[in-house]
Amino acid sequence: MYLILLLLSGFPGIAQPGANEKILVIGDSLSAGYGLAANESWVALLSARLASQGYGYHVLNASITGDTTRGGRARLPGALDRHSPAIVIIELGGNDGLRGISIAEMRTNLAAMIEASRGVGADVILVGMQIPPNYGREYASRFAATFEELAAEHATGFVPFLLDGVALDDGLMQPDGIHPNARAQQIMLDNVWPTLAELLGDGDCHMENAKSLNKKEASG
Repeated sequence: MYLILLLLSGFPGIAQPGANEKILVIGDSLSAGYGLAANESWVALLSARLASQGYGYHVLNASITGDTTRGGRARLPGALDRHSPAIVIIELGGNDGLRGISIAEMRTNLAAMIEASRGVGADVILVGMQIPPNYGREYASRFAATFEELAAEHATGFVPFLLDGVALDDGLMQPDGIHPNARAQQIMLDNVWPTLAELLGDGDCHMENAKSLNKKEASG
């Protein structure tokens, strides 16, 4: 019984990584969960995975369907002021390409978002995006390269392509052919996870400590 009380009150030997810290995701429909139930998006799955692995981070989803880097740049300072996140995941740019916003402006907007996030002490992960080659192979190549270049210039975490393993699979897309379906969300999370894991504390160790205490209580 004593050990149960220790667990409930916060056993001093178990430091919950990221306790009370926040991860802010600012993105477009791909992160907002367009066409999905609230608990189906990759961002919702991220929150569940963090909890299951013993991380104490709270995930805040500031994603809006249809948003561009212009909108994200305008919205981000307010979100940073309100939430003071430890980690910011920037998933924007796809709509810039679809709407013909110049790559130069997209680069400027993303750079400003990285700098603003760093200004409040947050680590940053930039999520790469690609557009179909029918927009022109040279343009599509320069578009995709922009994310990698920015990540290198600013030394951020980098996810090469959120829709890797999803974009060309019709079975993972909604009927509109643009937005991933619920089955795709786990793959999208798996694309982000390795980069995010590098920034997180040792949640696996936390979970093993908790399991060990539970075993001791059960045997005692």
